[in-house]
Amino acid sequence: MKIVTAAQMREMERRFQKEGGSLDDLMERAGLAVAQGVRSEMREAVGKRVLVLVGPGNNGGDGLVAARHLRKWGGNVQAFLLASRPNEDPKLAQAQEAGVEVISEEASLSSLNGSLSEASLALDALLGTGHARLLEGRMREALLLVAQARSARSGLKVVALDLPSGLDADTGAVDPSALKADLTITLGCPKMGLFRFPGAGLVGRLEIADIGLPAHLGQDVETELITASLVRELLPPRPLEAHKGTFGRVLVVAGSINYIGAATLACSGAARVGAGLVTLATPQSLIPILASKLTEVTFLPLPETVPGVPASQASSVLSERLGDYQALLLGPGLGQHPATKEFILSALDSLPQGMPLVLDADALNILAGTSQWWRRLKGRAILTPHPGEMARLLGRSVAEVQADRLEAARRGAASWGQTVALKGAYTVIAEPGGKALLSPWANPALASAGTGDVLAGAMVGLLAQGLAPEAAAAASVYLHGRAGEMASREMGDAGVLASDLLPRLPRAIREVREG
Repeated sequence: MKIVTAAQMREMERRFQKEGGSLDDLMERAGLAVAQGVRSEMREAVGKRVLVLVGPGNNGGDGLVAARHLRKWGGNVQAFLLASRPNEDPKLAQAQEAGVEVISEEASLSSLNGSLSEASLALDALLGTGHARLLEGRMREALLLVAQARSARSGLKVVALDLPSGLDADTGAVDPSALKADLTITLGCPKMGLFRFPGAGLVGRLEIADIGLPAHLGQDVETELITASLVRELLPPRPLEAHKGTFGRVLVVAGSINYIGAATLACSGAARVGAGLVTLATPQSLIPILASKLTEVTFLPLPETVPGVPASQASSVLSERLGDYQALLLGPGLGQHPATKEFILSALDSLPQGMPLVLDADALNILAGTSQWWRRLKGRAILTPHPGEMARLLGRSVAEVQADRLEAARRGAASWGQTVALKGAYTVIAEPGGKALLSPWANPALASAGTGDVLAGAMVGLLAQGLAPEAAAAASVYLHGRAGEMASREMGDAGVLASDLLPRLPRAIREVREG
């Protein structure tokens, strides 16, 4: 599922027309899809009052088509023209013929205020991807009236057509009068601004309506949304004759005296996505503690410089065993003791050529202070920085990273020649060649300590099962986010623990497999 800019969407429509397609057909399919989404949001159209806020361009035309269908399905539909429509507008005429009550752009907005007191839903069909100007005049006043009505009456729902009016389709910037939607039904392809804050905070639930644009029209678009169908294609098979070796052996290098839990969460994440065997390499004094929590995990004790901190010579112990494993995770909870830095750099130097690798947490922090660290990597790796770690790796501020997360991830992937998973709301996965994938999930329930350790474990678990780095990153990010959605639905946004994700990872996998 491609994610497009406004210019890319216009280019896809231009190509569609060049190939003989009709924009009128697109509008009809778009309006029908929106009407179906509105009806589903209300559960039923019959007898429900729907207010359609109609703007001047194609977005308004789509809204008039939706109004026509909702009226035919028994809705009490009013279309408020908040800007001039073209002379002899066929969509307006068809809506009126179907029985939609049309309120002229010259009428007072007092009638809108009155209708809002009885409405079930307001459909925002004012401005689409082609309008990034400030909201003003009647459009601004109408949106403010809807916002006031919803504050007074919580039952009033708002649906945005394509994107909330006043939200920039590319940057996610928002007009002060932009209206928060309960549901946004975006047309053809999701727009980049729907995944960038502050605009993403106005989207509500996002649905993507297929309006009949052939997929090949967007084949040169390099940004894609991770979907369940994509992940279904990536997940490895689970044959009946399998044994634990079939599903890969994972080596996790994690944990130190101050961060014991990180090792537990990372190992458990790898096991919960189906890895056949997980071994934890950790300072030897921590093993009695961790063994009480990790029943299914085997252990590789590492020599210590002080209790709970791996010694620099621990890399030789590691290198002797690396050939027994299909993938390595290095970093969660290792700390940044000087001896740990020596250990991590030495471990990277001793890796077999091409060994699948995930670099997380303290491994990234240590590399950020190491000159030309990426030259030490002997094959393809996945880097999993959060915004602070990404800022250190790039030599930028966190604010600069967050201002354009997609650009930051792409810059890092290109500079280092590795897969980058920039964590956060709508995690970005970038490839060295420019391709990028965005997670569909933004969930405050995941904003707690340890969730990144679970994600890193899931990534290495899928790497060990034979997935390429970009595939393992995409699948694990999706499954991790879906597990978070399950947990927050059951428990709420506050108080979800990283360990709550673990039993939900297999459920997320089953859900994806079963469609």
